[in-house]
Amino acid sequence: MNPPIYPGRYPATRMRRNRRTAWKRALVAENRLSPSDFIYPIFVCEGTGTKTPISSMPGINRVTVDLLPEVAGEAAELGIPALAIFPEVDPAAKTPDAAEAFNPGNLVCRAIQAVRTSTPSIGIICDAALDPFNSDGHDGIMHDGIILNDQTIEVLCRQSVVQAQAGCDVIAPSDMMDGRVGVIRGALDEAGFEHVSILAYAAKYASAFYGPFRDAIGTNATLKGDKKTYQIDPANSDEALREVALDIAEGADMVMVKPGLPYLDIVRRVKDTFGMPTFSYQVSGEYAMLKAAVQNGWLNNDAAILETLTAFKRAGADGILTYFAIEAARLLKRG
Repeated sequence: MNPPIYPGRYPATRMRRNRRTAWKRALVAENRLSPSDFIYPIFVCEGTGTKTPISSMPGINRVTVDLLPEVAGEAAELGIPALAIFPEVDPAAKTPDAAEAFNPGNLVCRAIQAVRTSTPSIGIICDAALDPFNSDGHDGIMHDGIILNDQTIEVLCRQSVVQAQAGCDVIAPSDMMDGRVGVIRGALDEAGFEHVSILAYAAKYASAFYGPFRDAIGTNATLKGDKKTYQIDPANSDEALREVALDIAEGADMVMVKPGLPYLDIVRRVKDTFGMPTFSYQVSGEYAMLKAAVQNGWLNNDAAILETLTAFKRAGADGILTYFAIEAARLLKRG
């Protein structure tokens, strides 16, 4: 005797039917990953004709400015819409007041100009933050062990304007000073750069996953203390929403959650609450963990890359800053 059939229940409903073939799985997929979802962070350094491997980030190099057109050209060809530029500044140029940050001839500005000239179709995003230029290794100006909020913002405004003058499309304040988005917006507008967007690192956590990045830009050796007085406590979620709300009110065009995978719940809350263009950063420590596991034979490289990046999309991210951008774009192009 056949069992009764109840609509919406087994055996009338068999969830595996839509998983049976590749074409069915593609047809019913709820989220799709594309190279256009990626922003590629790149590290630049002084010198010429040099690529320097970063030991804690296998496969990632610091490159000199003259080699940036090659990197930018490949990214553009793969369909990656934007680069994020991060400098390893000469230690001799670092000072407590981070004055090199607003030098129009600094490493970041030269990198922007090189990409703008060689690959005008690709977007350029630059951080407004002082840690690469600050001899104390902090995102803000330090005095007697205290990070000075308003004095830092003054320097960030000058930094943002010189980056815009060099050709930067998007200024990304990553410093987590209070009120900096509104003041930077005012400075850009006053200087005639009302078209330059602001991508606010609105929910940036005091995370343990930034170590390899600090190796890459050379701040691990200079950082004094920690950043817990201005970055968000990893235990907090509602606080992140307050930070995002403030940045939006001050004029942010886009917002970011950082790090990525450990904070996908925050990405989802931000996207659902504000409906803003929401980005997330798969940071250096996340990249290093996955690559270490791959090198030990514990994970399949290609599958792990695409699965983790898809998780960002599923959580609500409109864009992902990821060191896997080139590798992932190649995988997606291959199909």
